[in-house]
Amino acid sequence: MRVSGATFVRDAVRFDYPVKESITSVLPLCDEFIVNVGDSEDRTLELIQSIPGEKIRIIESEWDDTLRTGGRILSQQTDIALNECRGDWIFYIQADEVLHERYLEILRRRMESCLDLDDVEGLLFDFRHFYGSYFLTKDERGWYRKEIRIIRNHAGITSWRDAQGFRLNGRKLRVVEAGAEIYHYGWARDPEIMLSKQKNLDRFWHDDSWIDDRYEGGMSITVKGVAPFAATHPSVMEERIGNATWDRYRDSSLRSRLRRPLLRRLTSVFDRLGEYRNYVLIDEEGPRAGTK
Repeated sequence: MRVSGATFVRDAVRFDYPVKESITSVLPLCDEFIVNVGDSEDRTLELIQSIPGEKIRIIESEWDDTLRTGGRILSQQTDIALNECRGDWIFYIQADEVLHERYLEILRRRMESCLDLDDVEGLLFDFRHFYGSYFLTKDERGWYRKEIRIIRNHAGITSWRDAQGFRLNGRKLRVVEAGAEIYHYGWARDPEIMLSKQKNLDRFWHDDSWIDDRYEGGMSITVKGVAPFAATHPSVMEERIGNATWDRYRDSSLRSRLRRPLLRRLTSVFDRLGEYRNYVLIDEEGPRAGTK
């Protein structure tokens, strides 16, 4: 079994993406790792080149900044990386996502056990979204709970819409649970950098007038709708988290006053009613469970 890793990145230094940690976290599972580095205004290319090892293969691309509809350019850049992969499986991870090392062996066994099951086209991960802090998480309507991050290297599988999921010749992929979790740090940044990053990202969905109206008063990060996080982070994130000087919610006394576990569970149940799912969850040992 051969496994490829894949990601795309642009302006990682400028917007403080943990892309080095992201790639490093899944590298032990991969025989190769394809990094599509977009034309950047900072030292992103040098950052990727600093990752040790011979598995990294860098390709460079130019972004068409006129593509400002539905985040389509993000899928385009994802597909550039996917098309370079040579493994049986592709572990796709975005530049603000990190895998905890406790899942490495679980995922290796999972890919091996599914390798000859042609009906399994991908592995479905749970997601943990850090919000405004490394010690607070979001879990409510509008925040996706699960996404596909390992796909079979199959002709016809492409990134879908704004690179959030995948399709095979236009249809949803048939997937099984990965038994692992992705830590998403997209909303855990210095507030000033977060504002700049989000304004830049929104350019791929909206025009300048929308952005000007949306951010006229800045952007606020509040603790509404969050829950405390007291477990361990991936080891590759320890230095970054330890060096964070902007995290106002590190204090455990504040976190203890946030949403209680029972209330959080009840809210999550109601939020998931009618939830959109960009996959078909199947049972690899039996008939399909049906489209979700």
